[in-house]
Amino acid sequence: MMKKDQMRFFTPTFFASSLMLAVSLLLISASGCETKMDQGSGASEGPAMVQIDTRFGPMVVQLSDSTPQHRDNFLKLVEDSFYDSLIFHRVIREFMVQGGDPQSKGASADTRLGSGGPGYTIEAEIRADHLHFKGALSAARQGDNVNPERRSSGSQFYLVQGRPFSEVEMSGIEGRIANFANEYGKGLENVENGQFVYSDSSKATYKRLGGTPFLDMQYTVFGYVVEGLDIIDSIAAVPTDRRRGDRPMEDVVMRMKRLN
Repeated sequence: MMKKDQMRFFTPTFFASSLMLAVSLLLISASGCETKMDQGSGASEGPAMVQIDTRFGPMVVQLSDSTPQHRDNFLKLVEDSFYDSLIFHRVIREFMVQGGDPQSKGASADTRLGSGGPGYTIEAEIRADHLHFKGALSAARQGDNVNPERRSSGSQFYLVQGRPFSEVEMSGIEGRIANFANEYGKGLENVENGQFVYSDSSKATYKRLGGTPFLDMQYTVFGYVVEGLDIIDSIAAVPTDRRRGDRPMEDVVMRMKRLN
């Protein structure tokens, strides 16, 4: 049986100099982002929207109908006030801000966070057309070594900040992602002959807006920040303590409400 400190839901650490992922033991986004999720035909009243309030201001996320299990689960947790008073417990500048651990509610400064959840995981809904642009709302998960199906945490999520990537960097990442295209990308726009490819528009967005392309095809992206993208920058800029798992020195508390 795994020890508690082996049950943490993390996104991996990225070493930009080598364009390689150093995967953690367990893995788990200027306002007006132009990125939109593809919506399914059943969205008669438009995509679901959720507002995330922080001390820096609100963000509005648009959820994707193309990832229905993650959409519905997130909405239920929001409507049940699950996320209210939780904190962004892991913050890494030019990477991402992570929250959703129920153990973070009112947690003391010495509490080790990152292992909590609602008691279940969600089947992966990884899509080649849902990329980790800045502002992506993605599900954290355990690492491939214990989670080969890449099932998502039932509650922990991260919002991508990232940084701009050059065309050369994108080409290197594209080649590595090709290994996962057959399993997760069949019939999608960014897959040609079973190989993952970035469209010119995707490359332009990563170059202009930024993000974390090295996470593409490995985690379920199920929404995007469409208002308040600069709030991610404010959260990512707070001082953190690496000894406490990159937890902010001063808690960044969240509250959420469904808008439609």
